[in-house]
Amino acid sequence: MNQTKKIYVSIFLRNIVSLFLSIIFFFGTSIKYSYAFTHEWVGVPKSEYGEQLWDRNSIKINEDGSIRVLSKFIPNIKTEITQDILYTMDINCFEKSFRDVDVYIDKINSHPNNFAKWKDPKGDKLILGVIGQVCSFD
Repeated sequence: MNQTKKIYVSIFLRNIVSLFLSIIFFFGTSIKYSYAFTHEWVGVPKSEYGEQLWDRNSIKINEDGSIRVLSKFIPNIKTEITQDILYTMDINCFEKSFRDVDVYIDKINSHPNNFAKWKDPKGDKLILGVIGQVCSFD
């Protein structure tokens, strides 16, 4: 009887420890995950068409050396068609070129394009502002 009681206590303690570690892991992961979704928007000089922002917390270096960043365009005139548009951009700092690898209004309506071609900004002040600031960001 005493041996059976020791086995039950051992199983009980093992389960309590497992539960405790699972709770710590869950909350630790949740906190870390929530920080990944905080944005620190940085604006570039406005143009006649609107405002362009980029997220300082989203900067990532790609394998090819280009920089990936989340950007947001806010048009001067908003309608159902012209809303804030989010872009995931890759930026080539050496060539001052970019490609939009994802364009969306919200995460549900995301349209990833992993085969996007590199583009020249063709004098677009907003895109040139993002490229300039992101490429000089430390």
